[in-house]
Amino acid sequence: MTPDPVAPARLAALIAPHLNTAAASLRLIPIRTGKHNSSYWVEGGATRFVLRLAPPDAIGLLFYEVRMMRQEPGLHALIRAHTGLPVADVVAHDFSRQEIDRDWLVMTALPGVPLSDAPHLAPEQRTRTLQQVGEGLRVLHTLTASDCLGMTAYGYLGAHRPMPPASTWPAAFHSMWNRLLDDVVASGGYSPAEGQAFRDLLDRHAVHFERPVASRLLHMDIWSQNILVDDDGNVTGLVDFDRAVWGDVEIEFAILDYTGISGRSFWDGYGARRDESPSAAIRRQFYLLYEVQKYIPISIWRRNDPQRAAQFKQQSLALAANLP
Repeated sequence: MTPDPVAPARLAALIAPHLNTAAASLRLIPIRTGKHNSSYWVEGGATRFVLRLAPPDAIGLLFYEVRMMRQEPGLHALIRAHTGLPVADVVAHDFSRQEIDRDWLVMTALPGVPLSDAPHLAPEQRTRTLQQVGEGLRVLHTLTASDCLGMTAYGYLGAHRPMPPASTWPAAFHSMWNRLLDDVVASGGYSPAEGQAFRDLLDRHAVHFERPVASRLLHMDIWSQNILVDDDGNVTGLVDFDRAVWGDVEIEFAILDYTGISGRSFWDGYGARRDESPSAAIRRQFYLLYEVQKYIPISIWRRNDPQRAAQFKQQSLALAANLP
């Protein structure tokens, strides 16, 4: 399903008062990267901005995607206050739904282009990029819920509140896993019996998650379109924090495996090595499954592509079959 477009003139009228300028002076230029929100360069003033427009709720959203943009202003402010990471300043937002049926926010434009748009980078430049991504995520992962939020809690803790805070990571992941399976079943991607089999699968392996874990801030969507670079491959920005979660760094690493970021260069930058124990290998399979299974309802609900959904289902079944 493609969301109904909102006329650029209407968007300009919405954001102009927040930028202390006239709507007629603004130019909105679509940004072609990104698959969830609609984004625009906002030009016409002394400063370039980015407008991000969330899709309508009725488009078919996963449980944690519903109004997830609402956690971004707080996260951006937190990261900018506690780190030197290249994260944009959110200068305006409106989540009231009084003018349009969407959430939106405006942020400062960061320099650079998405890594996906930089095929010219030489191998040594790309190595530098991935090293710097590792360095950046190591810094991000120093932010804990206890220090930053004043509570010991795990899960999706942002203003969109898709789940109650959990007191332990195993409890949080159990809730996340089952809520995602609810979405997969609701989309028709799994039968109820298949969904139950995946619920039982986690329950059988629950012992591997029972260990002390700090609740760290995780980006959860680092891939080539969410990494901005300059002409030399230096990282100039990390974007799209709307899927962020507080929990086990290993789930971040599994997503980096899936997106092709977690090679040797990344780990050289991160400055630490992942747990390679048998229990960690089992957790990694579950975390990878959490990433892969989400594409089943996305393919059905938003992309009208049941064949692609079937491919993700087969990939998920194969991953599950590899678990002991």
